[in-house]
Amino acid sequence: MIKSYNRLLEGNKKWAREQVAKDPQYFEKLMPLQTPEYLWIGCSDSRVPAETITGASPGDIFVHRNIANLVVHTDLNLLSVLEYAVKILKVKHIILCGHYGCGGIKSSMENIAYGYVDNWLRNIKEIYVRNAEELDQIEDADARLCRLVEINVVEQVRNLCKTKVVQHALEKKSLQVHGWVYGMQDGVIKELSHTDDTLKAVHPIFKYQIK
Repeated sequence: MIKSYNRLLEGNKKWAREQVAKDPQYFEKLMPLQTPEYLWIGCSDSRVPAETITGASPGDIFVHRNIANLVVHTDLNLLSVLEYAVKILKVKHIILCGHYGCGGIKSSMENIAYGYVDNWLRNIKEIYVRNAEELDQIEDADARLCRLVEINVVEQVRNLCKTKVVQHALEKKSLQVHGWVYGMQDGVIKELSHTDDTLKAVHPIFKYQIK
């Protein structure tokens, strides 16, 4: 019996052979510097791979993933990815994509202590509190979860637009920011917000004077 991790190695070899069979120069074409058009900020959930659900190819999308697709202003990992993608790779679009049935969002709605992740999920709890009037009126638990998933996506897009690097690119009209949500039940992506809508919702105190 092949050990589970060996299955991945064997799968890699099979995939590599298939690519070369279709195009002998496939890997040679990927060798030059990457020039992706998109930065994808998504959830770490293993069921939501960016390239697979969008039909993209290797080299198309620069990817950052974390639990519940959060944009936290103290997260140096995300901020480094963001700056590199916008300033160096010069991506044209940032896609913030959440998904229905998100375990991180669901866990944030519970009063269970999980460990270190509790500190991360607190960001979502704060979003819930700010939208409690709407969310508490939704009696069905699944519907309430779906709505918080959507609210979280919009909130994280706003957080992106609060960063200096994104504001500068938007000022130059070299970047667009999108908020999407992926449906686990049907595999379809729905657009929730676009740059113009989001910028209007960002309070002026967060806007920098771009020099």
